[in-house]
Amino acid sequence: MFTGIVEELGTLEVREDGADSAVLRIRACKTLDGVALGDSISVNGVCLTVTGVQPGTDGSSVWSTDVMAETLRRSSLGATGVGDAVNLERAVTAETRLGGHIVQGHVDGVGTIVSRTPGDQWEVVRIAVPVELARYVVEKGSITVDGVSLTVSALADEPEPWFEVSLIPTTLRETTLGARTPGSPVNLEVDVIAKYVERLMGARR
Repeated sequence: MFTGIVEELGTLEVREDGADSAVLRIRACKTLDGVALGDSISVNGVCLTVTGVQPGTDGSSVWSTDVMAETLRRSSLGATGVGDAVNLERAVTAETRLGGHIVQGHVDGVGTIVSRTPGDQWEVVRIAVPVELARYVVEKGSITVDGVSLTVSALADEPEPWFEVSLIPTTLRETTLGARTPGSPVNLEVDVIAKYVERLMGARR
């Protein structure tokens, strides 16, 4: 489980594609502190398992992870290439502050950046959301975009569903969202509590 508070921007160093899977090797520094083989790291909002670590000489290390076909198909990792920056976050511990919200690292769908409107020290970003996920998005609620916990500031369902988030300077500077342009795909994870409530209410009926 994660909180959606990005710890570091890593870099995809190597990508080895197989017939229906891929091995990713990602360079990072502080995200690997205290991490052991088998631990989980969120990469652009996707929960992945550490399968290997190779220490570097510059204070950074390269860690490996296996990505299956389902993940490549249902997230933007399928289109992530060598040299791309990625948002990284280690799994939470019992002592971690819940600075964002409950994030599983299970991508529900891929949205698209529609527009960016700059403010004085922030930007309002509009994101198109898949129709099947729109019902889980509420104003002032939480949503995870590329692994970043954000608050929905506005939304609409017609003619096509979209929502907006306001990005502060820290988010613009320290996550990949600062460089995403209109047309860019982003991984979306809606609030898992909303999905459980819907399921339970459906069963009750």
